[in-house]
Amino acid sequence: MIRAILTDIEGTTSSISFVKDVLFPYARAHLAEFVHANADDAAVRKALDEVSAIADQPLETDRAIDQLLAWIDEDRKITPLKALQGMIWEAGYRHGDFRGHMYPDAVEYLRRWRAAGLELFVYSSGSVQAQKLLFAHTDFGDLSGLFRDHFDTRIGAKTDPASYRAIQSRIGIPAEQLLFLSDIVAELDAARSAGLRTVQLVRDAQTTTAEHPVAHDFSEIDVEGR
Repeated sequence: MIRAILTDIEGTTSSISFVKDVLFPYARAHLAEFVHANADDAAVRKALDEVSAIADQPLETDRAIDQLLAWIDEDRKITPLKALQGMIWEAGYRHGDFRGHMYPDAVEYLRRWRAAGLELFVYSSGSVQAQKLLFAHTDFGDLSGLFRDHFDTRIGAKTDPASYRAIQSRIGIPAEQLLFLSDIVAELDAARSAGLRTVQLVRDAQTTTAEHPVAHDFSEIDVEGR
């Protein structure tokens, strides 16, 4: 029996196009302005220091911005970049520039599962802050209260089985009672290697294998663990 569900966001609960066509361009367009305006903020300063550490050289603000923009263009999933994107998106949500996209079936079944007593968690390459913002600002209202906890790349890469073992340890539920939902086969492979149950969401034309159960939307997901 499944006791908890760990879900990805992009391509699973929310459309890939929302992230690719709305969130990423918004963050890129506002990055330089945001960093300059908030360079003395402790969280921004910490992120910039991490950029220098990853680049293995001290970077002045403008050079750090150039590095961040290069990482965006390379679609790199680097922690300080994700943290700064989350801060920029917070301002966008607050100003009403956009709302977090959610598939209606995901909203319906996340609510059903939570009401039935299942515990819900999120694991995404986007920062925890960005995750919480998305779920708090949707056309279906504030959904953030559905989730017990969130995980991002600070716990490890999504294609590394060790990340899922660390999450399972934090959650405190046996791996075989924890179901991971994602649209990415490599992530599902890593979760399965850590002992988790898996389901691949195939909303578009993703690659599938015979290794994982497939669902085209949340209504097809079996939480009985058969």
